[in-house]
Amino acid sequence: MINRVILLVVDGLGVGALPDGADYGDADANTLVHLAETVDGLRVPNFEMLGLGHLASIKGVRAMVQPNGSFGRLGFASPGKDSVVGYWEIGGVIQKEAQTICGSGVPTKIVDVVEQTFGRKSVGRGISSMGVMLHRHSMEHVATGAPLLWTDGGNTCFLAMHESIMAPVEFHQRCREIRKAVKDAGTHIRVVGQPVIGGHDLLQPQVGRKDFVIEPPGVTMLDVLSRSGQIAMGIGKVYDLFSGRGLTKSFPSASGMAAFDEVIGMLNKVPRGLICASLDLLSEDAVQSATAVQECDRRLPDLFERLRLGDMVIVTGDHGRDFSLPGRTSTREYVPVFATGPKLAQGVDLGSRLTAADVGQTIVEGLQAERLPVGESFLDALRPG
Repeated sequence: MINRVILLVVDGLGVGALPDGADYGDADANTLVHLAETVDGLRVPNFEMLGLGHLASIKGVRAMVQPNGSFGRLGFASPGKDSVVGYWEIGGVIQKEAQTICGSGVPTKIVDVVEQTFGRKSVGRGISSMGVMLHRHSMEHVATGAPLLWTDGGNTCFLAMHESIMAPVEFHQRCREIRKAVKDAGTHIRVVGQPVIGGHDLLQPQVGRKDFVIEPPGVTMLDVLSRSGQIAMGIGKVYDLFSGRGLTKSFPSASGMAAFDEVIGMLNKVPRGLICASLDLLSEDAVQSATAVQECDRRLPDLFERLRLGDMVIVTGDHGRDFSLPGRTSTREYVPVFATGPKLAQGVDLGSRLTAADVGQTIVEGLQAERLPVGESFLDALRPG
């Protein structure tokens, strides 16, 4: 019997292009393989033991004969390749259609709303990564106070503002107003507000990013867990991506490893239900990304050693983030899925799942909540014997 689920979602943890990856220009994407090649191999013995080496040929990662976890790959049935798509589908909501709103940069109608809301011209407006945007326009931003505006090429608009130009609380309020105004005009996008710090020659993201998203259009695992009286805790951007719906409580985090620490701290305080954490480990810098992934791997035993009978840990991703491909901020990829816990089966190949909604279905079945409309549970495969 499962009493508690710890779900860790590593942002951008891709393991190879989905069959329709070419439609997104991502036919050659493979985040972990290319990251390992760039840094001459990853050292992740605990992910190895979970079965990572069975999912792709990753430099430095072995395929263990007898993994101590169950392993597989998740595909995404929803169109798109961002965190909204990924988290919603993991939670049990598959979107049938999605219009790419920012495929050629931030549309003029959205630029107009941004500039009216801030009362000043914006800078950027194209498809970019955060690092490129902060480097390219830092001097102009600091000199003029113009909000930095860019997109991932999908349905997300990013805004950045130096905290000395506008206090983060006011900045976030204006980002919220922008998302509402755009929604009221019939366009559904995610607006991300990122405060920045530093001098004009070295802008850096500051703690306090906020994602402004519409509510999921269908029933999620958080909804059904809430209705069944289960506890559901969110760490990191989980609250923002689900607009807080279905969560018992939520906790922001300053970094991926800070979110991991929060999970560890909750284990003695949350005896049942779901602890869901967003781990933002991958960046545009390959060395920093590899270091973060390896640090997460090093900390996994801290989690596993604290598990008790009835616990299940699931580790997965929300999309790919293969920065070895020019101009990419996210990539259309499979993501790993690992499951482990005391008395659960070991070494089970869960295969390539057609939809990430299988995770949500597994969680609600394990916690004895009502079935979700989509997804096939793999809980039976995890039962020992």
